Amino acid sequence: MEDQGHEQTRGTAGRRARGELESDVLAALWAAGGPLTAREVRKQVPGDLAYTTVLTILTRLHEKGMLVRHREGRGYAYEPARDEASHTAHRMHSLLEGGSDREAVLARFVSELSAQDEHLLHQLLSGHNETPVEGERSRRKR
Repeated sequence: MEDQGHEQTRGTAGRRARGELESDVLAALWAAGGPLTAREVRKQVPGDLAYTTVLTILTRLHEKGMLVRHREGRGYAYEPARDEASHTAHRMHSLLEGGSDREAVLARFVSELSAQDEHLLHQLLSGHNETPVEGERSRRKR
């Protein structure tokens, strides 16, 4: 039986939302804590997927640089190229770069944070007085 989270993201034809299968595969690999073969990933991903479907997704993720693979027998074992936090931060950065009004995007993002997340972000920002980019800029000005 499927969990309700997956049912809500599927269309009327029972198809997964765009990118959901890739997200499910990545989640399975992060949870595993080590390399998995396509057969092992298939067991961890919700739904009754064909082996070839899982293999196709793994191959696409590898081609995008999101997975690394190691030879295991006649096939491969896959693992994420980045941890989950790094992957999410990279996606957030890419979305920010793609916006036409960076200030508006950041302002909207911050305005929608929970009080707890806003406090955490403030702590993180105040704890880092100089980022590598700022340091680079100050060195260039000299």
